Amino acid sequence: QVQLVESGGGSVQAGGSLRLSCAASKYTHYTRAMAWFRQAPGKERELVSSISYLGTTVYADSVKGRFTISKDNDKNTLYLQMNSLKPEDTARYYCAAGFVTTDLSYWGQGTQVTVSS
Repeated sequence: QVQLVESGGGSVQAGGSLRLSCAASKYTHYTRAMAWFRQAPGKERELVSSISYLGTTVYADSVKGRFTISKDNDKNTLYLQMNSLKPEDTARYYCAAGFVTTDLSYWGQGTQVTVSS
């Protein structure tokens, strides 16, 4: 089993920045691809960004140019740098990991991000 623990969430004003971290308890083939999702109250969970084992990144249109995903393989840690935050970015952010980005087996408990106007 792999545990994913997110951190770095909080409250920030619009235009501010946060960096989320997701630490995996160990490396396996099933943590080589990772992603960030988010879910706002009353809305479905949506993909924010993903990174494949080759380093290929994907971003939701709503965050392109503002968010950057990265992964430190030595530390088994995934990051999400979020800049120019908007109130609509308010959500609970979840980290996920798997063999490929389209088949994610492990999920964290999430970290709350609240952006005020």
